[in-house]
Amino acid sequence: MQKTFIGPRLRRLRTERAETQAQMARALGVSASYVNLLENNQRSVSVPVLLRLMEVYGVDWREIAEDDATTLLADLRAALADPIFGAQRPDLSELRAALVHSPALAAAFLRLHQSYQGATEQLLTLGAGQAGGDGAIAASPESAVHDFFRRHRNHFRELEEAAEGFWPDPVPPDEAYVALKHRLRAAGIAVRLVPVADMPHTLRRHDERTGEVLLSEALDHPNRVFQLVHVIALIEQRTLLDRLLARSGIAGAREQGRCRVELANYFAAAVLMPYGPFLAEAQASKYDFDHLATRFGVSFEQACHRATTLQREGALGVPFFFLRIDRAGNVTKRFNATEFHLAEYGGACPRLELHMAFRIPGRIVPQFVEMPDASQYFVFCRTVDRPSFGRQAQDHRLAVAMGCAIRHAPDIGYAEAFRVTGAAVSEVGINCRICPRANCDQRAYPAALLAHPLDERRRGATRFES
Repeated sequence: MQKTFIGPRLRRLRTERAETQAQMARALGVSASYVNLLENNQRSVSVPVLLRLMEVYGVDWREIAEDDATTLLADLRAALADPIFGAQRPDLSELRAALVHSPALAAAFLRLHQSYQGATEQLLTLGAGQAGGDGAIAASPESAVHDFFRRHRNHFRELEEAAEGFWPDPVPPDEAYVALKHRLRAAGIAVRLVPVADMPHTLRRHDERTGEVLLSEALDHPNRVFQLVHVIALIEQRTLLDRLLARSGIAGAREQGRCRVELANYFAAAVLMPYGPFLAEAQASKYDFDHLATRFGVSFEQACHRATTLQREGALGVPFFFLRIDRAGNVTKRFNATEFHLAEYGGACPRLELHMAFRIPGRIVPQFVEMPDASQYFVFCRTVDRPSFGRQAQDHRLAVAMGCAIRHAPDIGYAEAFRVTGAAVSEVGINCRICPRANCDQRAYPAALLAHPLDERRRGATRFES
């Protein structure tokens, strides 16, 4: 059984109730020294003590036992990779000590750094003459959703459990579309395919007035199925989605709307790719995503996205990050179950072979990369096709990248042709605005706060380097 440490949460629970360690110990029926050991993460908590905490203090044992230290540690390391800190960065042991002894301070530091990044981004936008709104520093809806999912390691136990009970009897992938139409018809909702000309630039619309779900003919079969499960999720799982949103801390109608959509997408993926069978097939095929897409009747991108959610305790898959870009390099979707810090603003690092994928569409492009903090990852990329509304939108491709820590590369079939130990790595960064690699010949613009003296007598690899 995995050990569970609850130090920061237990200390916060005690201080919120203005209790001493001795008072809490009496309430729980344990010794004060045991409470002290728990608070300092020197002892893992036992199941009886967790149950006693729930009984005495009325807290859900799952909430107090939930361990987000790994995510916080990754966020701290990513924040401290910012060039503003230079060489004066705490080492890994200091960061872990901060999370144990001063979790609130660490969280406050992360909020401050996020605000600083938001301010920097707005200044850069203003400088480019693209300012809009009232200038308030706020996270974008996409950023708010990404942070919420990452806090949960991109895994939602309640959605998984609801998805497992979706089908009363197993339904083969080739019969799912008809079964979903029958399910909606039983709820008084008809499904109708609509010509592209009748619903331009729209892939799906639920017309509640007429009781119809309209699907564009531009959607291929896997995406028609996915859209129907998504609609059912919004209808049948409304209470669960509301509960998750209430716990998310996300405010604002637009932000909550985006989060609701992504939670419904998560549910749809969990229905079409059930956790246990999908994990078993992924491991058996060494994460062959073309095979997984065919086996479960989904798209390549949907299979990749599902793999990032395989973080159930006791049944873990390889922790992946998922990144999608357009031809211009703009990040259009990102999900993360790793310590890899994904670009939010602007484009992804040009040294990522993600951009090369557009030159060989439909082919897997593997790469070993190293971040500025020396962490190494195995990344593989491929283009995916998007729905086409006509000949003017032909070749509408995006590129997706899946990546994992290099220690997981032996579990990935796409890495079999390479010698993992001592493999040649490409030095990459988050993006040019905050990358500290001064000598990069692919730098598009200087880092926002990476100022080096200019030597007029020397010309470096780029015009930003003297």
